[in-house]
Amino acid sequence: MATEILMPALSPTMEEGTLAKWLVKEGQTVKSGDILAEIETDKATMEFEAVDEGIVGKLLVAEGTAGVKVNTPIAVLVEEGESADAAPAPKAAPAAAEAPKAPAPAPAAVATPAPAAPRVEGARVFASPLARRIAAEKGLDLTKVQGSGPHGRIVKADVEGRVATPATAPAAAAPAPAPTTAAATAMPTGMSAETVKKLFADRAYEEITLDGMRKTIAARLTEAKQTIPHFYLRRDVQLDALMAFRETLNTQLHPRGIKLSVNDFIIKACALALQAVPNANAVWAGDRILRLKPSDVAVAVAIEGGLFTPVLRDAHQKSISALSAEMKDLAARAKTRKLAPAEYQGGSFAISNLGMFGIDNFDAVINPPHGSILAVGAGVKKPVVLKDGTVGVATVMSMTLSVDHRVIDGALGAQFLKAIIENLENPVAMLA
Repeated sequence: MATEILMPALSPTMEEGTLAKWLVKEGQTVKSGDILAEIETDKATMEFEAVDEGIVGKLLVAEGTAGVKVNTPIAVLVEEGESADAAPAPKAAPAAAEAPKAPAPAPAAVATPAPAAPRVEGARVFASPLARRIAAEKGLDLTKVQGSGPHGRIVKADVEGRVATPATAPAAAAPAPAPTTAAATAMPTGMSAETVKKLFADRAYEEITLDGMRKTIAARLTEAKQTIPHFYLRRDVQLDALMAFRETLNTQLHPRGIKLSVNDFIIKACALALQAVPNANAVWAGDRILRLKPSDVAVAVAIEGGLFTPVLRDAHQKSISALSAEMKDLAARAKTRKLAPAEYQGGSFAISNLGMFGIDNFDAVINPPHGSILAVGAGVKKPVVLKDGTVGVATVMSMTLSVDHRVIDGALGAQFLKAIIENLENPVAMLA
């Protein structure tokens, strides 16, 4: 049976993408795991793998096509001796790919594939040859397997998943009420493009079309400021002990080619603070709070035209040098947009550091569903009253914790920020 290959959703929030490049040709034989195409999402270029085996009968979407909606047919896979014309006729809908004028729906409205209709007793079972072969080897009854491929077709992943998790996996699809509510809530859009252009009709300007990343940033942060009740906690931290400790460590690590930054220590300090104040390690989930066990810390990385927030997972368990190496790798791949969605999604907390630009302090916007974000300013020399009561000069850095009041109350946020600062002012303890 000819099978449609659909535009994949490469991240939970993806609704459309650009088919950047085909890596297969019509008539080419492919197997599960072969790379079919490169797909550009709102933030990255991802490789799209085949989940089935067969022959590429027809490429339906030309490479370079933008605005291709998720689940739109982009190619047809056939079996030996079959014609691409045997594929089911696509439903009349994907014209939306040619009309990007309509505002993109809020990221919360993630399309969920409709479940396949119940299989009729005695009806033909549609399954790929590879899925049939695996099922035969495992002794599986394909009539008991729910297919996730186009039109309910059973593919390799369905059979493997059945073997690995024979219990109640399908029950996890119960929709949460929150995304529906968020999607249904109309958000103010501000002044229209035409209205704004009229204001500058007699002035020279350049009109810049928004790319996918800028649209996503605009939508998510507008949503964040309109729906998250932010409050802000500010503290100064004295960095002299940390700077001296960092210099000592870097001298010792130099033969290994390792150089630790102040930001590496900040990441570690925050990760340990999330463990010390576990109630602050939480996210908002619509009608409930999710309290995380590990410290998964997101760090904002500026790139041309936008930013990424790659996540360092289990940061509390890693050494500062390991965090430094991982952060350098994530930042380098972020700048070339080579991060996988799983590498920049998740986490309960984020760090945004503008200190290298000489910014003393600022308030960062929480990236939902995070419970908080730490805005880090520059370290500057300031006169301070020392512990012995005398006046001296210290390197002081300002920190502002933006907090979602739905998740974290004032006293809890203060405890969390205090724990971060205590770690930074006593850096040796972070190695214990």
